[in-house]
Amino acid sequence: MPILPTKLDYTDKDEASLRLRLQKLVKSVFPEWTDYTTANFGNILIELFAHVGGVLSFYMDQQAGESRWSTAQLRKNLLALTKLIGYQPRTATSARVDLVLTLAASPTGSVTFEAGDVFTTEGSSSVRFELLEDATIDAGADPPTVTVTAANRTSRYETFSSSGLASQEVILSATPFLVEDLSVTDSGGTWTLVDDFTNSDGTDRHYTVTVDNNQRATLRFGTGVVGALPQGTIKVSYYTGGGTSGNVEAGTVTRPAKSYTDSLSNPVTVTCTNPAAATPAVDEESAAEIKENAPRSLRVLNRTVAREDYEINAMRVPGVARALMLTSNEDPGIAENAGILHIIPDGGGLPTLALKQAVLEMVTVTYPKTITFSVTVTDPVYVTVAIRARIYLKPGYTNAQVKANVNAALTAFFALENSDGSTNTAIDFGFGYKDADGEPTNELPLSVLMNVVNDAEGVRKLGDATSDFLVNNKHQDLAIGVKAFPRLGQVTLINGDTGVTM
Repeated sequence: MPILPTKLDYTDKDEASLRLRLQKLVKSVFPEWTDYTTANFGNILIELFAHVGGVLSFYMDQQAGESRWSTAQLRKNLLALTKLIGYQPRTATSARVDLVLTLAASPTGSVTFEAGDVFTTEGSSSVRFELLEDATIDAGADPPTVTVTAANRTSRYETFSSSGLASQEVILSATPFLVEDLSVTDSGGTWTLVDDFTNSDGTDRHYTVTVDNNQRATLRFGTGVVGALPQGTIKVSYYTGGGTSGNVEAGTVTRPAKSYTDSLSNPVTVTCTNPAAATPAVDEESAAEIKENAPRSLRVLNRTVAREDYEINAMRVPGVARALMLTSNEDPGIAENAGILHIIPDGGGLPTLALKQAVLEMVTVTYPKTITFSVTVTDPVYVTVAIRARIYLKPGYTNAQVKANVNAALTAFFALENSDGSTNTAIDFGFGYKDADGEPTNELPLSVLMNVVNDAEGVRKLGDATSDFLVNNKHQDLAIGVKAFPRLGQVTLINGDTGVTM
């Protein structure tokens, strides 16, 4: 009986390798069998087992890949991995606007707008906003107007029957689920949302929420020993919607979803508008962001101590795209036992006061800092990068096409985030630019920017003269201060063949 080799190459798992291995095994038993091209039953079996083995090997490889942070691709598997380390992915939030509601004339009776009334933007893909509270325009009011806050979300209500069993779960039917303002009650009163049941006893009316790959929420109650059991009818009020689709501009929420009458049943004409843009909302954490943020969360468990801790915890705050913490070790101008935390909001620009306060609370209260250390959260310092390049076009491309392609390539290079939501590591604060030995250079390499332009679709080559590619009017690496962050400025392109500015 043949004996398999003691050393097998388990990396040869594709169909061709398995077929060859099977043929060698057959030869060891039937040396006279040499024709593996004839369509006989034996060769059919070899092909069959090789094919099935290749498919099973592919499945095993995929399953192995989905079990690791670095190689997982499916969001549902990443969510399962987050449970192993106690990481809570960011959920979507709802944008909010202050709506000014105005009547065409002073009303004879009072006009009431109820919480939940809907107002939308114009167009086929209108954005929906619900009033968060009741508002009234009194009879005879002049001017007949009132301001009320609305949110980009939809109210939902469901009831469930208590099973009386431990660890009961209820699945909410509507998606995408929003965690905000979730209300759960039963015959005994109100329940409280917690992260887990670690600190819950049998009388605590606690429940947890998990959101799956389809943004569907599951509520889970206790066992009676850790967390109480619900009784009677479970009533759940929640909201769906939210996300960046609600980040509307000023003056766009202009359409009431229903007609109104005053308290005397007289019809009234209502107009509405939002004088300011919506308070920005965020989407749920993408798969790429989870792959980046979840392992990093293990670096900071429950406190903010090291310089990197401040950056990690600052970026936990929704709306923060980048963060840089500097102390006297990095900037001699900073006092001892103090630090300055620069943050960049999503989309760039300057952070709002509310965002800076949220970051300060995150790094000092939610994740407490050391008592004697003082931290200041402040705006980023930007350095504008102007590029002037002489380029030669490939045949068949126009100036307009290549200009658009180059601008798109540079915009992507200078973007804070990649298209999948992960951090764009190609661009960083000056502190992040280092040489091959890891020593700080605080310089954005000229060659990197030249490659971005040269690799744009339709570009044949760049001009050869040093004056043919300038960054801030110089043909050299761009010096960036340790706390500065580069952003794209004016891009000037010159057609090398015609000399015309594109």
